[in-house]
Amino acid sequence: MKNYIAHLLKLGVSQTYRKNYYAMRQKCLQHLSVVRQLQELPRYTSASITLLGETLDIVDSASCLSMYQDIFEREIYKFTAKGTQPFVIDCGSNIGMSVIYIKRLYPESSVLAFESDPNVVSVLEKNIRSFKLSSVEIIPKAVWNAETTLEFLIEGADGGRLIDDQSDQSDSKLIQVKTVRLRDYLDRPISFLKIDIEGAETCVIEDCKDLLSNVENIFVEYHSFVGKPQTLHVLLGCLIDAGFRVHLHANAPIAQPFIQRAIHTEMDMQLNIFGFRE
Repeated sequence: MKNYIAHLLKLGVSQTYRKNYYAMRQKCLQHLSVVRQLQELPRYTSASITLLGETLDIVDSASCLSMYQDIFEREIYKFTAKGTQPFVIDCGSNIGMSVIYIKRLYPESSVLAFESDPNVVSVLEKNIRSFKLSSVEIIPKAVWNAETTLEFLIEGADGGRLIDDQSDQSDSKLIQVKTVRLRDYLDRPISFLKIDIEGAETCVIEDCKDLLSNVENIFVEYHSFVGKPQTLHVLLGCLIDAGFRVHLHANAPIAQPFIQRAIHTEMDMQLNIFGFRE
């Protein structure tokens, strides 16, 4: 009760406190609205929701909810740039929520957005227009360690991935996509490099490790696939050799991995890796 009375008094006498309180309250209401909208939608269904007062097109409610919670609630991509016009490379932009967040964080930033799933690319383009975002270049190709054509598994949400192993090519949802070599885009200062490319991350990072010195902050989602060698040590080695200090956050951590390992979309572990310079 005392805390509540103190809160009411501060609302009445402090303009700053009142402004911060109502801003926080409005943010909470917006979060609740987005969560409710997404929870009411079936999976793998195209739809539209309201986000930050604008219309956001989605391809899957569950993956969109997960992205929203990571990007807008937990703000895992928040970084500090040295100026007001940072250059950002977003590998695996999906429907554009990461791009929208970055442009709200730094409205004058320039963003290079890579997305390889053609069905998702059309939604990404529409969302960039809907949010009236400028200085965003979309490249509808997959990020890889060479410029070529590879098989791509369409998952229907945020789990589409390149297939470079012939043993994985029995799925009927395979298409061919063009790839680009990421190192060709790392010849200038980059404030933030985000890499979420569903298993191709180690090959890509290893190929451009000598150019990572141009990157100030890096985010990599590491994917460990069942039955395939883990390459986390290679990935971390590249980042540490490039001068990054790294933090690792487990994505949906398992309490007893000795006893039981949860398998999700053929993966037994996912890690969010944050690299920054001290």
